[in-house]
Amino acid sequence: MKIAVEGCCHGELDKIYETIGYLEKKEGVKVELLLCCGDFQAARNEGDMKCMAIPPKYRMMQTFYKYYSGEKKAPVLTIFVGGNHEASNHLQELPYGGWVAPNIYYLGYAGVVRYKGIRIGGVSGIFKSHDYRRGHHEFPPYNPNTLRSVYHIRNIEVFKLKQIQMPIDIFMSHDWPRGIYRYGNTADLLRKKKFLRQEVESNTLGSPANEELLAHLQPSYWFSAHLHVKFAALMQHPSKANAVPRATKFLSLDKCLPYREFLQIVDVAERAGSSEGLEYDPEWLAILKATNSLQRTTPHPWNPPENNGLHERWDFRPSEAAMMQVVKDLGGDLSIPDNFSRTVPAYDPNRPEPHASPSCTTNPQTTELCATLGLTDLYALVGQGGVDLSRHPGVAGGDDDDDDAGSADEPSEYPTDTSGLSSSYNPDEITIEDEWEEEEGEEGPKEAEGGCNPKLSVAGGHLSDVPAGKGHTPGRMVLPAPKSDASATNLSLLMKLPPPAHSTPAAARSSSIAAREEHCEGDDEDDDEASAVRALKRTSDEAAAVASGGTTPRIKRRNQVIYTAVEDDDD
Repeated sequence: MKIAVEGCCHGELDKIYETIGYLEKKEGVKVELLLCCGDFQAARNEGDMKCMAIPPKYRMMQTFYKYYSGEKKAPVLTIFVGGNHEASNHLQELPYGGWVAPNIYYLGYAGVVRYKGIRIGGVSGIFKSHDYRRGHHEFPPYNPNTLRSVYHIRNIEVFKLKQIQMPIDIFMSHDWPRGIYRYGNTADLLRKKKFLRQEVESNTLGSPANEELLAHLQPSYWFSAHLHVKFAALMQHPSKANAVPRATKFLSLDKCLPYREFLQIVDVAERAGSSEGLEYDPEWLAILKATNSLQRTTPHPWNPPENNGLHERWDFRPSEAAMMQVVKDLGGDLSIPDNFSRTVPAYDPNRPEPHASPSCTTNPQTTELCATLGLTDLYALVGQGGVDLSRHPGVAGGDDDDDDAGSADEPSEYPTDTSGLSSSYNPDEITIEDEWEEEEGEEGPKEAEGGCNPKLSVAGGHLSDVPAGKGHTPGRMVLPAPKSDASATNLSLLMKLPPPAHSTPAAARSSSIAAREEHCEGDDEDDDEASAVRALKRTSDEAAAVASGGTTPRIKRRNQVIYTAVEDDDD
């Protein structure tokens, strides 16, 4: 089966689907599935745009709304995870996953589904240690802090994923597992992204939570994005319980821009006799049921239960009986229903509403799944003020002992944010946070944009009928030796990946693409001539060369620190 993998989407669905069509004709293949690794930007209207961690002057509707409104339909089944540039109020409606548009499926905070027998899992967001132990407490309208913390991964999602025992074929994340660069061509990575050197030397590049998941799940494939560079690695895992050692083929891809390596087609063997459509995974649903009482919707720190003598239960791995019960709950049918419905009006380019407020609605898909399996709709719960689920009488498992839910007094798994130790400088990219804070300083403190009825509105049947709108590696650097048997030259061959090629047919860049590049985190090293023309594309050396008599605006660059502990919106 041909699967297309895409890096950072940034709302460019039209271009991504066009590129897939181009590659299908060029290579004579048929792509059956598209996997997007975050920054999907499922913005339905102007209100959703205000829930993205992007300064107002950089907000663009892009093309997702066309698929949400029904103007277009995704030509290939699309599955995605969230990143750090998302319409968070939209994705929060679907904490356990669901359809954001016909044929486009979101995996939720964390999730596992099956397609033609292939188990596909994923986790949304990026890692920040100061939010890792908190509950999902954010709710629109977001303030500057919750606008960013809402997309930070939480330990409860990692705990759930670590209950998985059956093999995972494909896993998706936005940021990389920490240390994965050791298993690929590190020198080539640093040639492309020199500013990553300090993170590489200090082993702070990537997410420690994803590193933990990689060691536990050992999937056949792991796909990521976030760093806007194509990078492949092959990690050989130590054997578990005398089993045959497994290996993970890691691939990260660039953002969707012309002449960037943002799309890759891979071959994955489907399993004979499996169903044709997208299906729930019974093991994952059984885990959701078992861990429902552990979930939190408050910002108070919490650690999951462990076998340390303090907890009555710490093992939430589902039994075969629990998985059979899930199948029974679903009426024996694991097929994910095509129950997408619009919960807010779609953007209409002929009737713009720049002052629209963010929506605060529950989603019928989540309501239905929660009713079927006895789960808690976290978005609805936090909209009602938040409740400690372990004490809530209406939640399954609510009578459990307090110790079962973990202890906030225990030390965090990651006591420091090792992701922000570097002071590396990336000349490629505009620092969104810095410009945002400058604007806030000029305007003075203010509340989050838009408003929302304090009482959560529930999306009922009538809402589904909402009318649709129309260099080289620095010398003397000591790098750790690769830990796999694969050399840099034969890595692509071992991964069965086609050779690098421009994913996009040659075409003149539009002004919107140019504007997109200026905002969206950097330009190619091959674009030097264009960079000399556009002031926003100048490097610090070029800026210094400008005549001192001129009044050149001072431009701040983005991603001075990847995974910075102070600024969250680093890509």
